[in-house]
Amino acid sequence: MTFQPVLPLSGYTGWGFLKRTIDRQQAVQQALPVQQRDEAYFRQKIGGINTAAELVSDRRLLRVTLTAFGLEGDLNNRAFIQKILEGGTLTTGSLANRLADKQYQKLSAAFGFGDFSVPRTKISTFPDEILTRFRYRSFETAVGAQNNTYRLGLNAERELPELAARSISESAKWYTLLGNPPMREVIQTALGLPRSFASIDLDQQVQVLKDRTRQAFGSDTVSQFAEPARMEALIRRFVLRADLQAQGEGNSSAAIALQLLRR
Repeated sequence: MTFQPVLPLSGYTGWGFLKRTIDRQQAVQQALPVQQRDEAYFRQKIGGINTAAELVSDRRLLRVTLTAFGLEGDLNNRAFIQKILEGGTLTTGSLANRLADKQYQKLSAAFGFGDFSVPRTKISTFPDEILTRFRYRSFETAVGAQNNTYRLGLNAERELPELAARSISESAKWYTLLGNPPMREVIQTALGLPRSFASIDLDQQVQVLKDRTRQAFGSDTVSQFAEPARMEALIRRFVLRADLQAQGEGNSSAAIALQLLRR
């Protein structure tokens, strides 16, 4: 049985419904036999995995693993994932560190195959660490099958405050955000930037984002989104603008709401 979240409404009203019911809906998904079987299999098998090659050779373990990091599209790219895992993250030139999408870096760091003589799969808390990610991501994927805007919003609510709280420079935070495709789409849409924005010089992108963010929120920092109120304001702008794009530039409820936000 495939889980289908209940999303009876669209736009920002639908987002509000999803947020009010999300705990109950996640509980329903996690209680499904297929979900419980996947989790039980992961718990049973992951402690016996010693190498990246062993992990990628077990398709079921690999599917849970990749889903936990939003990389399920790479399920058939086993050689690529093995190289990322074996390269680790402690070497500057490793593949995981070179790739723009930092989810690969998170994946490699989480397992530690390329960084430590004993991988992190041997840690007693490791299954819970990965399965917590798996539950969130599985739910977001199910939501995205019906409404990708909501999936992006849920992802940003989880990922952006984590980035905002990191002890790195603001410039590094902006570059990291641009290297995360889902977060990039949220911020670009919220700030009214076209998809073609991604084609301009990277340093110029950062400056434009800072300027637009200052105009919209009064600060040009990523760090401000560690504050729940700022994060909520960003998601509101994103969902309204995404709805406006879907409906066209007419007198939709989203267009009216955006006009109110600008006042």
